[in-house]
Amino acid sequence: MQRRQLMQWGAAVLAAPAVAAHAQAFPSKPIRLLVAFPAGGPTDITMRVLAEQAGRVLGQPVVVENKPGAGGTLPAQMLQSAAPDGYTVAQIPLGVFRLPYTTKINWDPVKDIRYVINVTGYAFGVVVPADSPLKTWSHFVAWAKANPGKLSYGSTGTLTSPHLTMELAAQQLGMELLHVPYKGSADLMQAILSGQLMAAADSTGFAPQVEAGKLRVLNTWGAERLAKFPDAPTLRELGLDVVQNSPFGLGAPRGTPDAVVQRLHAAFKEAMDHESYRSALARYDMLPIYMGPEQYARFAQETFAREKALVEKLGLGRGS
Repeated sequence: MQRRQLMQWGAAVLAAPAVAAHAQAFPSKPIRLLVAFPAGGPTDITMRVLAEQAGRVLGQPVVVENKPGAGGTLPAQMLQSAAPDGYTVAQIPLGVFRLPYTTKINWDPVKDIRYVINVTGYAFGVVVPADSPLKTWSHFVAWAKANPGKLSYGSTGTLTSPHLTMELAAQQLGMELLHVPYKGSADLMQAILSGQLMAAADSTGFAPQVEAGKLRVLNTWGAERLAKFPDAPTLRELGLDVVQNSPFGLGAPRGTPDAVVQRLHAAFKEAMDHESYRSALARYDMLPIYMGPEQYARFAQETFAREKALVEKLGLGRGS
């Protein structure tokens, strides 16, 4: 018995350096970063800059793969079948925490994702074509009330933050709107510029079109007005107790070793501090929003509970 214990102890001692060496060797090949929205939008553009800088820190490329659709939840779903080795990480938009309340899934967004780091959040708002008769949010609300179900607005997907926030505003103001979902900001901007929609609720990927005089901002959704659009009131200023900035970050598959999570976290945290990333965020009025693994996991748990209440309040859950 004593001899067996000694052998087991010896094996454990020999294995420990091997485990440490494996952690130190990570990564030894490129890492996939699954992004929840299409190429060309603010999420894609900012995440590519972040990935490039993180790859330099890690010594291996971080390769962005766009996986749009399903309200931004496809990357999180893909983590469920990915190896827990750190070579697949995914963007986790807020919509992931609503998924079980709206769709039947066999995994848990809190327990079945290793939360690595939160990196930023969105600046949102509502825009209309520059030649729209809806000159202000007051005009928008009045027209919608006079024409129930006819004021069309687009978002970046069903049950995304733009969709739910608009529906919350509509509920509070007694409006009935016509929602049209798109896969991402690029598609949504094409639709409103071509006259297919009366309005769009989106992150500030609409900024270039506003600056070009093609679109007009009716409101923004942060706690304060955006410096880029100082004339656009916040929802709070318009009488709605709503602030939405939809933080998002990166997750890895459940079971990813702690040492690997910490290595990824350290690399992406360093990348967040790079001037190129902060400049990319500034183009869309986005700000760095940092949370480490433990804080991000707590945020996931709290958001999961809060989003359940919102989905139920709006009557958008399964069976509603």
